[in-house]
Amino acid sequence: MEYVTMAEGLEFSRVVLGFWRLLDWNLSTDELIRYLEECLDLGITTMDHADIYGDYTVEEKFGEAMKKRPDLRDKMQIISKCGIVYKSETARVKYYNYGTDYIIGQVEKSLKYMGIDHLDTLLLHRPSPFMDPEEISRAFETLLKEGKVRTFGVSNFLPDEFRLLKSYLTVPLITNQIELSPLRMGNMENGVMNLCLEERIHPMLWSPLAGGRIFTGQGEEEIRLREVLEVIREEIGAEDIDEVAFAWLFSHPAKPIPITGSGEIGLAERPVKALKYRLTPEQWFMVWTAVKGHKVP
Repeated sequence: MEYVTMAEGLEFSRVVLGFWRLLDWNLSTDELIRYLEECLDLGITTMDHADIYGDYTVEEKFGEAMKKRPDLRDKMQIISKCGIVYKSETARVKYYNYGTDYIIGQVEKSLKYMGIDHLDTLLLHRPSPFMDPEEISRAFETLLKEGKVRTFGVSNFLPDEFRLLKSYLTVPLITNQIELSPLRMGNMENGVMNLCLEERIHPMLWSPLAGGRIFTGQGEEEIRLREVLEVIREEIGAEDIDEVAFAWLFSHPAKPIPITGSGEIGLAERPVKALKYRLTPEQWFMVWTAVKGHKVP
């Protein structure tokens, strides 16, 4: 396993385990503990959560395992996100809330549900056109001072949104969790990845296999991509094309950190195995060209 330094005294594993679909894994508490141990044995030490996952239930499910095996906490870096409020009996519409009290309250709930005393990193889940960066700054300062959160970042922020928030903060933003895959390159084209290089931060990547479209998509770009991934797979000696897709991401100079959302250890192993491969510039642009359907300018 490779590890990247996110902040002083904090490293993330180069592959992160995401818990968005934890309830779909249908694991008992003991089975979840065994799965966590297997992932830790692979070197996957960074765990990605959000308060809303599983309609606000995933952190509590994860917490059942942590409370039964509190010794696992010291082997992990735990991330959570907040800011999205789902429509419910108490919310008439889905909206974003980045008020000071709300952020602090959601972190305290996450800590309680997961049975831990601090988050290693807190991310703002989505940019909001209504966010008050002064409110966010006060929340971050309070959480840091009280030892409830070690570091902070954002998710799905564009460069102007990142810079705006950063200008108000007294703490650094250590990452931006974004969507990126060979089939979804938008964040390579809108300046987000360039900003990560500029800021010397490592982006976290959700949906790195495009929700499985790399395997199942029937559009022209998916078909072209699979053909090229298969060519490169043979060249580098990978077992399957998903390893090539992960290697394409790993090869980027920003050292991105993909999130695997699988509850099967065999699938969680795939990005770990891909760490041993780095694509040449030619191979990297073969993937780019296959998806775009045209050569570079």
